[in-house]
Amino acid sequence: MAPTRVTWQKLTLLPLLLIAVLLATWLWFEQADLDALTRNALSDGRVSKALWQHIELTVISTFFVLIIAIPLGILLTRGQAGRATPVVMTLANIGQATPAIGLLALLVIWLGIGRRAALIGIIAYAVLPVLSNTVAGLRANDPALLEAARGIGMSPVGVLTRVELPLAVPLILAGVRTALVLNVGTATLATFGGGGGLGVLITTGITSQRMPVLVVGSVLTVALALLVDWLASLAELLLRPRGLEAGP
Repeated sequence: MAPTRVTWQKLTLLPLLLIAVLLATWLWFEQADLDALTRNALSDGRVSKALWQHIELTVISTFFVLIIAIPLGILLTRGQAGRATPVVMTLANIGQATPAIGLLALLVIWLGIGRRAALIGIIAYAVLPVLSNTVAGLRANDPALLEAARGIGMSPVGVLTRVELPLAVPLILAGVRTALVLNVGTATLATFGGGGGLGVLITTGITSQRMPVLVVGSVLTVALALLVDWLASLAELLLRPRGLEAGP
């Protein structure tokens, strides 16, 4: 029998840890002596608004990363298009090698302040892991297996969708997981371009020297990154083709 995909430890340990951290943070705030500036920065739904904006930035940017990187990765493994792989990978490397804050500043100069500049910066920063893993996953497939699929009459599209992509799923999902965590972290910089998010709380805490505000922004960012990574790890286990699972 194949090993169990999702154990109870995988389902419970990290969520319990996050709950404990958030509870400890809340208890600390309950006994903390907050001044008027701190209460103003954390009142009127500002925390929930910043959290929701951060989630939106992460989800939207990840969606565009997927619809850009995966089809492009497939294209780069098809026939003559493979010759463009070095150029495309170089451009993707430039997007990630450029300091995120510098890239965002350039986009703000070009596009103006707003969410659009922030999203483009986040997308450019996270394309590389998904693109490179898609290309690597498809190229790692056994040529003999692909030839056998063609030999039984499968069309090129059938070979891609029923053989190549399922075999490449583990590597592609690993790239998506990396991109998700990158997006959560990079989204904190969206505040410098007027994109909102938890970075607003972090920068407010730093500039006003209010530690409680900084703690809220930082703890929520870390908790969100860990939660996203945990969900992505579950998706890796659940979406991995059963035929790739090793037996005992």
